[in-house]
Amino acid sequence: MKTLVICLDRDDDIGRKAKVKSPVIGRQANLDAAMALGLADPEDSDTNTILGGICEYDKLISEGVDAEIVSLAGSVKVGRTSDRIITEQFEYILGIMSVSSAIVISDGAEDESLMPIIQSRLKVDYVKRIVVKQSENLESTYYLIKQVLNDPKMRSAVFVPIGLASLTYALLSAFNRPELAIAAILGVIGVYSLVKGFGVDEALLETKHNFQMTLKRGRITFVTYLVGAALTLIGTLQGLSYSWDIITVSEVYQSGIVIVLAAYIYASIWWYSAAGILTGVGKLIDLKLEGEYAGRIMTFPFFTLSAGLLAWGVSMYILSSIGAIQGFNISAANSLRYLVISMGVAVIIALIGIRVSKHNMVLDA
Repeated sequence: MKTLVICLDRDDDIGRKAKVKSPVIGRQANLDAAMALGLADPEDSDTNTILGGICEYDKLISEGVDAEIVSLAGSVKVGRTSDRIITEQFEYILGIMSVSSAIVISDGAEDESLMPIIQSRLKVDYVKRIVVKQSENLESTYYLIKQVLNDPKMRSAVFVPIGLASLTYALLSAFNRPELAIAAILGVIGVYSLVKGFGVDEALLETKHNFQMTLKRGRITFVTYLVGAALTLIGTLQGLSYSWDIITVSEVYQSGIVIVLAAYIYASIWWYSAAGILTGVGKLIDLKLEGEYAGRIMTFPFFTLSAGLLAWGVSMYILSSIGAIQGFNISAANSLRYLVISMGVAVIIALIGIRVSKHNMVLDA
């Protein structure tokens, strides 16, 4: 059984800068990777991480320990995406060699946040952090600011909001509406902050990765994702069209944004529900074919249908409460009855989903 020396590069500097594909296995391959990264970016600390790992590997070999060294790299999108990539690489390593323990080499707390992933699969003897010694001049404020702004992650956090604000102001000025600049800039930066804060960008990258993997592996979810995307697009167009009719033709927009939103939901919800149910069923089929544990994914189609039914009932009741609307002929009394029925059926469907999920858990156990 080998002792595995693991060098961590969570943001994939060896891939982005040195064009080295990970995982990097073996002393010579890691030495070549360190040299390539050092030549590409002499100031990158991951070069020292790999060299520190090679040093630990050489010590183990000199002591007669059966050892191997690997470098695992993630993605520039640090977080869920990079950690998933490193997990896949780590499990690949464990699948091709017999390993009893590990020594983890990192250059800081960011890489060491991966420790729970490694420790859940392998005993870790110790962790060594490589600290690069610098001269006093290089630690000046100017140098630190320059290095921070050269980091792609920091650039996106600093320059993207500034760029969006400047572009928004320029566009409004070009259309002679500078008085809207402050509100528009705050709105754009607010949307950007929400996207980053809720991790929407990472979720989109995750979706892109899953889509690519389903295409490469020939999974049924590749087809269901495509159909789901088409249904989502149709639902969005249907919702926008009906909402626009509410605003322009029916002339009930004075009742407020709630009415327009209810019209959008009423026209689009079943398209969205069908897309969600279809992608969920496709995922379940793939898991069953691969013999993997479905877990709580079993409840997804049921909960999607339940949520869609509830949203349909509520939106229908709201629309019926304002009187006659073009294309909507359900009376207030009937809409109330439908609302109560939809709520009851939604609860029943959700309970069925929970029951099916628990039954599946028992069978898998």
